[in-house]
Amino acid sequence: MQIAYLKSADGVDVNATLAELAARLLDDGLRVVGTTQTNTARLDTHKCDMDVRVLPDGDIIRISQNLGPKSRGCQLDPDALEQAVAATLTRLEGADLLIINKFGKHEADGRGFREVIGAAMERGIPVLVGTNGLNLQAFLDFTDRAATCLPCDLDQLSSWAQALKTAA
Repeated sequence: MQIAYLKSADGVDVNATLAELAARLLDDGLRVVGTTQTNTARLDTHKCDMDVRVLPDGDIIRISQNLGPKSRGCQLDPDALEQAVAATLTRLEGADLLIINKFGKHEADGRGFREVIGAAMERGIPVLVGTNGLNLQAFLDFTDRAATCLPCDLDQLSSWAQALKTAA
């Protein structure tokens, strides 16, 4: 089982790193599946629009919902997230690497991309996941502490992924 994660930290944009890595690996001929995320600021609120790109095809799914400028609750659209999960699950066959933009609250609560991550691990497909401080412990528990923390460095991440492909 090969599972690794990137941890968000000050000055590190895990979303951008994963998107750039996916693009680089796809250009190099690896079959990368999963999701990368783009956040777009909204003018009317401190919240942003969240879109995921389903790899490798480029389907874009908005996983956020606009709850208004004074909203304080979670803006995640669970139905849209599950649409991204289902689209990713159908693309696993023959994958060289699964990238998941974030192990978030839904995953920590037993939903979201957990099924996809588990299916990839059962098939021997390496997995790379973005995490944050809020859900890192849940992710480590989910992986039974078998996940490796990797640096948010594109060259090192690309070498890691290429080495996995070579070893397969």
